[in-house]
Amino acid sequence: MTPSIEGDRDEFVLALLYPDLPPPASLTAWHGEQPLRRFAVYRNNLFVGLSKALEERFPVCARLVGEAFFRAMAQAYVRVSPPRTPILFEYGENFAEFISTLAPARELPYLADIARLEYAVGRAHHAADADPLSLEAMRSLSRDRLYGATLSLHPSAQLIASKYPIVSIWRANILEGDATAWELSAAQDALVLRPRLEVQVHALPPGGYAFAQALAQGRTFSGAAETAVRDATDFDLTDCLRVLLASRAIVAIHLDAREFVAETTPASPVGN
Repeated sequence: MTPSIEGDRDEFVLALLYPDLPPPASLTAWHGEQPLRRFAVYRNNLFVGLSKALEERFPVCARLVGEAFFRAMAQAYVRVSPPRTPILFEYGENFAEFISTLAPARELPYLADIARLEYAVGRAHHAADADPLSLEAMRSLSRDRLYGATLSLHPSAQLIASKYPIVSIWRANILEGDATAWELSAAQDALVLRPRLEVQVHALPPGGYAFAQALAQGRTFSGAAETAVRDATDFDLTDCLRVLLASRAIVAIHLDAREFVAETTPASPVGN
């Protein structure tokens, strides 16, 4: 039985996505013959092209599961979630959710979170540029003014929460180092952003995800800190600020409706 495709997909699209279906009966070629061979080549090229695009977007996932497994997983994903737009770098938005439903992938429980991290890397790569806020600008404010201010994160900033050491796993595999050099029980939340030319991936300290997410949602500095303390009793504000400033994740401080330090487009972090 062929699963239904979202929307009103026509016979041509269904035949492309499901090789067990025959080509559309109305399909013709300029020479008047049924173009069965050409349709088969086109269908094969579709799967090869989209699978290759997914492999390039999720290289660590591909390395973790191996070429054959990833190819089969990618082709299954193409069938249930074909591209919605012609912009290929956006493809794979729900690949992580798809992975989480696959029984064969359960042997790698962190695989879906690695896919979320890799998709965030792609989003950060194509995001807008912005000048980071300097440490001097932060230091110029009194504690009271800073605590009542709201902060903007870099437009490329993406936040990923995970109960697995996804940053360590990603780094070990993207650099082709020791692919087992991590403690699986050590949770890591990730900050992904592109402050300059290269995308960076940072592990956030305890409570750092809650703090940064609250800032991105428009909470005041003090309100974000309170949120982080509720999320992690060992939250260290100084340690968290050090990571955010060193990674150049903060681009503006808004003191009130009339006054700000730097200005940029607000970020839209990925959270889960």
